[in-house]
Formats: sequence, structure tokens, C-alpha cells
Amino acid sequence: MPAARNRLSRTLAAAPAAALILGTLAVATPATAATPADTPNTARRLAGTHPDWATAQADQGAVADSAPATARIYLAGRDASGLAALAREVSDPSARGYGQFLSADQAAQRFGASPEQVRAVTDWLTSAGLTVGESTPHYLQVSGSTGALAKALGTPFHSYRAPDGGTRQAPAADVTLPAGVAGSVLAVGGISGATHKDVSHAVSVREAEAKADAQADARAAAQGLAAPSAKPAATLPTVPTCSEDGYGSKTAKGAPEGYEKNEPFAPCSYTPSQLRKAYGVSDAKVTGKGARIAIIDAYGLATMEQDADHFSTAHGDRPFAAGQYREFVTPDKFVHQAECGDWSGEQALDVEMAHGLAPGAQVVYVGANSCYDEDLNAAMAKVVDEHLADVVSNSWGEIMHGKSGDIDPAVVAADNQIFQLGAVQGIGFTFSSGDCGDSSPGAAATGVNCQSDTSQAQADWPSASPWVTSVGGTALELDDKAGHYGHEVSMGDQRSVLSADQKSWDPYPGFFYFGGGGGVSKDFPQPWYQHGVVPDSIARTAADGTHSATPLRATPDVAMSGDLVAATLVGYTADGAYSEGGYGGTSVSSPEYAAMIADAIEVRGGRAIGFANPAIYDRAGSGAFRDVNDSAVHTKFGNVVDLGVVGGTLRVRLYKLASDYGLKATCGYDTATGVGTPGRDFFSSFRLPRH
Repeated sequence: MPAARNRLSRTLAAAPAAALILGTLAVATPATAATPADTPNTARRLAGTHPDWATAQADQGAVADSAPATARIYLAGRDASGLAALAREVSDPSARGYGQFLSADQAAQRFGASPEQVRAVTDWLTSAGLTVGESTPHYLQVSGSTGALAKALGTPFHSYRAPDGGTRQAPAADVTLPAGVAGSVLAVGGISGATHKDVSHAVSVREAEAKADAQADARAAAQGLAAPSAKPAATLPTVPTCSEDGYGSKTAKGAPEGYEKNEPFAPCSYTPSQLRKAYGVSDAKVTGKGARIAIIDAYGLATMEQDADHFSTAHGDRPFAAGQYREFVTPDKFVHQAECGDWSGEQALDVEMAHGLAPGAQVVYVGANSCYDEDLNAAMAKVVDEHLADVVSNSWGEIMHGKSGDIDPAVVAADNQIFQLGAVQGIGFTFSSGDCGDSSPGAAATGVNCQSDTSQAQADWPSASPWVTSVGGTALELDDKAGHYGHEVSMGDQRSVLSADQKSWDPYPGFFYFGGGGGVSKDFPQPWYQHGVVPDSIARTAADGTHSATPLRATPDVAMSGDLVAATLVGYTADGAYSEGGYGGTSVSSPEYAAMIADAIEVRGGRAIGFANPAIYDRAGSGAFRDVNDSAVHTKFGNVVDLGVVGGTLRVRLYKLASDYGLKATCGYDTATGVGTPGRDFFSSFRLPRH
């Protein structure tokens, strides 16, 4: 392993999970932040439980005491401060306790809620008149009247005009926990009347193109112009065409001149064997044998293992061996399916990428009962509580600051607790950084996989957590059909379409279409492992432009192939028929990197890596990572033409690559690709010394 960087900075304390104040740069410092275990004998106010939008001007009066109410009470467990400290100790290669992980039982006994804590919290709730329903090692679900909930939480509830125009109920003041349970309660969730859900960071080429084509047609109609051309120029092919023998191997001759002469056709969708070759998996002769990868998404695809086997066999790879794939789904408990949509393509992508880049690893799929925060948290908790994996890939997320309000602080606290419990057991989490550039309203105006509710440029959650590996995206360019590495640029595309007269591109330059996520989060101080690697010029300016007196958490940490133009092939069964198509998104990147970690675990003789960020930043600037730098790209590799069919119509589009919204890959750490992508020494850097 390369020498660790900036060892002196390792003595600085990491901010505990509770050190979060949303919507402000006044983040709590490690010296002043109080965790639940720090205040066991005094009442404690839960900052942020009274939402900012619930103003006096928006107040529409008290909610009737008899109105029904529910809440989720998250348990702090024993020694919350000690949990954060140990999570750092076992994850930091420079620490004495590095790699000395606990078992699931040991973690539960040391940090889980004690019977006395559970009893005290239960008594507090029931004495106020609430009923405790579902009970897990992490939370108690309660129901009852609004009056009873107000009595327990120390604040009345009012109705307010919400920012989205509706009416919502919320606490009239921050929740106050009585002294008897102040040290036992981590957070109180679900009390502000808002529902928060996560979105998939995967999109099919067909779906994205259909949406973008509809936008182009609507813009033309609004301007009284002819619709963009629905057929290619006579000199172009009349069937879908892509560069199959390497990036730029086939030129779109006869297309109008774009950003350069003779633009190439976009590459054909990549297969796992090409990605293994490009990122050194094939040359290292590793398969992830002995490692376990968990995939968490919403719901479950009934034909997943069958489809993955079909896909692998069709592309020259081995299907899952008996018992190599397991899944945990509860279809009878699935909820909110209309709001969450179909996650089948996401699941197929994640499983097939994990298996494709680590074909010898065990793959465990855990399907949440919805895309809502609490259900995805429960799925993550299952993986940690039962120690089902060594690395967990999550290809979903959400904005933290929206027009309808900020994310529930309870979600942040509860998720961070799970990530820390995973870290002390040697379980690492990877998260997609998003597909909307800096997630600003400007990006969302034309981006095909953005959340329109965004109110500002920002880093997404859970990608912004200091306790996860945030994985950004690149456009990977292969030298040949076999998959030899050629070049990479940041994941971000501007899009134009062939004009009505077939002589130019409309608009030119194009609109922002798709891009990797990232940025500096104003919600978290800089974690210890980024000291000395992320420049202050980056870390002191949040994504929305606000300046900070102290460094902040920057995302992503690493990146891998995920662009929609340089897409990845996925196959699964829909409506009774199996088919394959191109997909893009940092949904591709997250399971790719999780598989790379699984392969590295094999290199380590089966020893877990756990929370990987300290090891990642120790390797920054070494041969373990390629520094992605958009300014170094040759113009030949900058832009492509796509010729594809959507809705039965053949259409021609021009893309300018390395054009993310608000993000750009530069020399060294950057907020488009982090420290870079796995390089020539990635696997050798994890090899343990012989004794």
C-alpha cells in the first residue's frame, strides 16, 4: 500500500453523525457537538425537527388533539460517541486498530440499544398515550392521537401552508426529549407531514431519448418552428449504428459538422467483459471469490437470477453457481409502488454489474418495501444486523434541499448510524453520486434524470454522508472491441438534434442532457480522510456558492464508467419477454466500484476492507487511481453522434462529452470524478505484505 498522506491530520477528530445542522454552514464542530450518549441526564432539544418552512406567516392553527398521528422513534443505542470513534479507528490504515472489526453480535452488544433503554423509551411513549407498534433494534413505530404525540415530544402540532402550495402538519417548535430518555433516542422521524423518497440513478437509453425528444419537439412547437428532423440525412445509415470496434471506430460521414469535423458514432453499449479488461480485473486474474456484495434497491424482480444467468451466458460469462445469488424480498409488504415506479431495470443493472466485474463473489439482493427513506433504511439495517455482505452497493439517492423543504434530519441521523455500525463490522457502503450534475435548478431544467424539486446546487444524500463512498461517473472510451482502456472524461453530455432541414444541429451548443453528480456539501464538515487531498479552494465553497470558514465534505470520492452515451448493456424480463438495452447513470458506477472492492478483498486473502474512504484517499495521486482530467482530452474523443430508434422513429443526435452541469474533471481531486478511477496499481496496492 502506498505511504499514507498527511498523517498529522489523522489526529483530528471526525465529526460525529449527530453534528448536522441542515440548511446552514454553521455545522457543529467535533468539540461542541453533543451525541445522545453525551446528555443522558438532561432534557435535549432535537434541532431541525421544526422545519424552516413552518413559519408564523404560514401558520394555519393548531391541529386537533384527536387527529391521528404517527412517528418513528430511532434508538441511539449504547455509546453513540464510541461508535463513531471505533468506526474511524478500524477504517483508518494509519490507526492502531485498523481492520480489527467486530462481529454483528459484538456490535449489537456494544452499541445496540439496551433492554433498559428500550423499556425507558417505551414507557415514555405509552405514558403519553401512544401505542408502540413495530419494534426493531433500531426504532419504535408509534401511533395515537396528535395530543398524545404532542405531550410526548414537548411541542404542539400546527397546520402550515407548505412551500409546494399544500397544507402540512408539523411541530410548532423543535422536539424536546425529557431527561429520562434523552440519551436513548437518536432522532424522531416522520412528524413534519412531508414524505421523502429516493430515486433510482439509472436510466435506459430508450427512456432518456424518448423524454429528450419530447422536450425538443415541445420547444420547437412553442417557438413556432418545424419539429427536428425525424429521419437521418441521405448520406447516413438508415438503421441504428454504433462504434463497435473501439471508441470512434466508425465515423458519421455525411452528418452536419458539429463541434469538430467527422464526428464518430457513439460506442456500442459495453459488456462486463469489456469493463473487466478496461479496469484491470482481467489482467489481475481476480474474480472477487470469497467476498460478498449486497445490492439494495426498492422491490424485487421475480426473474432476477434467471435473467442474470441468461445475460452472462449470452455474453460469454459464467452464470451464477448454485447458491451464489440470494435475495431477500417481501412482496406482500410492498407499498407506494405507484409513486416509486418500476425499479426492475435498476435491480437488473446493479446485479449484473456486480456479478460482471466480480464473477466469483457472492451477490445478495435485499429489496426495500418501497423507495421511501424509512424502508431503504430498514433494508440497509438488515444487511448490517445480519452481516450479509462485505460491501453494499446503493444506486439511489435524493436531494437534501428542495422547494418543498429539507430532508428530515432523522433520516440523516438514522442512516449515518447504520453506516457506522457497518464500518465497525468491516462493511462498506457505496452510493451513486447522482445523474444531474450539481443538482441545481438549472441542471434540472433539461436534465433527463433530475429531481425537479431542487432549490439549489447541492450534493445528494446519502452520497454526501462522510461515512459512505460516493461514486461518480465517467464516459469511458475503449481502444478496441476487446475492452483495452483508451481514455476517460467526466460524465456529462450536451445534446442537440438534427435540424428540420438536416443541415445543422438544433440547438447548438446543445442543452444539458445527463451527467454525473457531485459537489461540496454545506451540511457536513470535511471528514479527516480528505485533509491534505481535497484542496481548500474546493472544500471551502459549497455547491451553491456559499463560502465556509472551515473545509466541508466534498463528493464524489471515486468514479467509474456510467455515461448514458457510452452506455452499459443490461438484460432483464419485462412483460413476460427478456430483452437487452443500453443503460447509464452512476447506478452503473456504484456496483462497478463495489465489485472492484470485492476483487480487492480477494487480493487481500479474504480480509475485509470495510469503510473504504480512508484507504482511497491514502492512495490518491498514486498509480492506484487514474486522474481524470477533461482538459487533457483530445478533440477526437470529445463528441459523438447517435443514431437510434425511439417510438419507431429513427432520429439523429449530437452529444458533446465532458459537459457536466456545474462540475468538471481537473488535475487532482475534483467534484466530478473525485480522486479518479481505478488505475494500473489498484489491485496490487491492496496486496498484504508477506511475513
